[in-house]
Amino acid sequence: MSNKNDVPSGRAISIKQPFVEEILQGYKKYEYRSRPTKIRGRVYLYASQKPRDDGNWKRIKSDPETIAKGVIVGSVEIVDCIYFEDDDRYGYKLKKPKRYKKHIVPKSQPQPCFFFPFGKKSKY
Repeated sequence: MSNKNDVPSGRAISIKQPFVEEILQGYKKYEYRSRPTKIRGRVYLYASQKPRDDGNWKRIKSDPETIAKGVIVGSVEIVDCIYFEDDDRYGYKLKKPKRYKKHIVPKSQPQPCFFFPFGKKSKY
């Protein structure tokens, strides 16, 4: 199966590094956002162009200069969305991350949260 067929919806989520790498390595189980999502299923993991300076770079054994940015590096399943009242934010529960051997450059302009990197599929 090619990486482009890995995500039936064709949808991607844009996340900053080192958080994408933490997801791929199994450390990060939730993606936190200010808005809920009803999206479920496998989505592409797009590593944003600009990484976080304050990320936990030692844990993932990488640094902001050498880590993948501006490309799709894998995929992950979104299985739930939970509101965390104490933090006043939503957690997209993530499972089964999959790293791609070869990164994919999106054809469409990345957006701050969800976007369609190869154009929207007609079924979804």
